[in-house]
Amino acid sequence: MPSRHDPADSLADIVENAERIEGYLAGMDRDDFERDGRTRDAVERCLERMCEAAHRLGNQAGELMPGHPWNDIRGMGNRLRHAYDRVNNEIVWNTVRERVPALAADARQVLERLLAETGDAG
Repeated sequence: MPSRHDPADSLADIVENAERIEGYLAGMDRDDFERDGRTRDAVERCLERMCEAAHRLGNQAGELMPGHPWNDIRGMGNRLRHAYDRVNNEIVWNTVRERVPALAADARQVLERLLAETGDAG
């Protein structure tokens, strides 16, 4: 399915929210995260935005950045929005520590390439 959204905007959203998560978690370990409801809320909201950006990329996600579990990413967004009362903090923690950095790095690389191709690299 083609997307109506500019892929560069969606990639920028992924990068920006990954950077926010990194900032929110700076100096925290998993126990700190478990105890800090505000940080958990902030991180979950950033993950929701990243998942929505993945949804907006549509089929382009896999074309631009193969190797990422796009259905799982989109599914996590659905769980965060609709099953918020059953969010597993361990899964969130592991996701933001193990998966988000690689996703953000790939998104940043593809975004830079797209911007260079269109001349918007400023």
